[in-house]
Amino acid sequence: MNMLGFVDSEFLQTQSSMNFKIVCLCIFLLAVLHTLFANFFTKWSEKIAEKAPLQKIEKRRKISITFFSEILRFLGEVEVVFGLWVIPLLFTIICFYSWSSAVDYLSKRVYIEPMLVVVIMSLTATKPILVLSENGLRFITKILGGSSAAWWLSILIAGPILGSFITEAGAMTLCALLLGKHFYVHEPSKKLAYGTLGLLFSNISVGGLLTNFSAPPVLIVQRIWDWSSWFMFTHFGIKAIVGIICSTLCYFFFFRKELISIDKKNLAMSEEKEGDKIPFWVTAVHVTFLVWVILNSYYPPIFIGSFLMFLGFHQATLPHQFPVQLKRPLLVGLFLAGLLIHGGLQAWWIQSILGGLGNNEMMLISMALTAFNDNTAIAYLATLLPDLTTSLKYAVMSGVVVGGGLTVIANVPNPAGQVILKKFFQDKISPLYLLLAASIPTGIFYAIFAIFAEW
Repeated sequence: MNMLGFVDSEFLQTQSSMNFKIVCLCIFLLAVLHTLFANFFTKWSEKIAEKAPLQKIEKRRKISITFFSEILRFLGEVEVVFGLWVIPLLFTIICFYSWSSAVDYLSKRVYIEPMLVVVIMSLTATKPILVLSENGLRFITKILGGSSAAWWLSILIAGPILGSFITEAGAMTLCALLLGKHFYVHEPSKKLAYGTLGLLFSNISVGGLLTNFSAPPVLIVQRIWDWSSWFMFTHFGIKAIVGIICSTLCYFFFFRKELISIDKKNLAMSEEKEGDKIPFWVTAVHVTFLVWVILNSYYPPIFIGSFLMFLGFHQATLPHQFPVQLKRPLLVGLFLAGLLIHGGLQAWWIQSILGGLGNNEMMLISMALTAFNDNTAIAYLATLLPDLTTSLKYAVMSGVVVGGGLTVIANVPNPAGQVILKKFFQDKISPLYLLLAASIPTGIFYAIFAIFAEW
């Protein structure tokens, strides 16, 4: 405790009492359970709304709504869960220590990643970037025959690999939007819908390993462990490409009959109208902003200031733009910030589990922990372990990226994909079905990274 009378945030994370640690762990576990049962609150909200009388909203719109049903609907939004459970966590810190301790802990968390994800999601969801990316994937699709199955293959193979250059958050946003437009709009079966979602999350998680600036867990460790982009490509990137191709083809052959039978009107729907073409210079400016933000991803004053300038450019070129939608990126940013706050107080049990493990055990445990605590947090905690060998560092990184598709909270970009695609799932997205759908590509990636660990 310092002279001002409050506990330093490092003290909260390393030397706080066992009772305090256990309470924080319980709050974190309750938040995890909340994410798993979020659909329950949504269904409860819908049942109450169905029985409520119609109320006039604005001038011509009437909907069924009650205060209680809206509160339940709010509790059913996965993206607000960890931010919501920060409130009891703050009360816990205040009760055990003081208000100043709570403020000190919050202020010393590093929120660069949540802020960057908000900016990247907003930039990549703009019309010029989407049209440019769609045209690139359309070129690949035409080579593959131009069918719906070809779109499915090109989005799930080329899209995640693109994440190594526009960041995983950008790749997730692009792939999810394009899958919604070219695939999910045709109402695939439940098995194929979940299989595609699990494959997308798993592929995106390893798709950023070709460089050292795209995948969130790599961003955390690359300076500490001195990992260059060339190191990432030679040790992880090649295996990631092989794994993405193998897992996608595996699912393609399993679902090939349904994929081929999907109506080919998808191709006709995707053709750009003459009036929708974007001037080259507008697209060039968008790409420049995106590259600039990625290059300055460590410096919030620069990328946030640049984003504000971009909003001005967006307004000036409004005829070639979609309306700015900040709700989705801000919700994902809230999710990640809440996860970061909770994760900072879970080091005591995660480090005790990771310490003293062999290579295979380290990879398996890292993969399992990732499903419940975000792979960026696990990678960060691994950097705090003393005397990690090169092989153990490889095992940790392999484990956290391989397990990044198992749950919504396992990888930073996953909430973005869920927010974009959840409208295509009748009962929203089931955590259990997602886990099952992602288990096969996870197993394929694990086998590749484990067998060829020395390559």
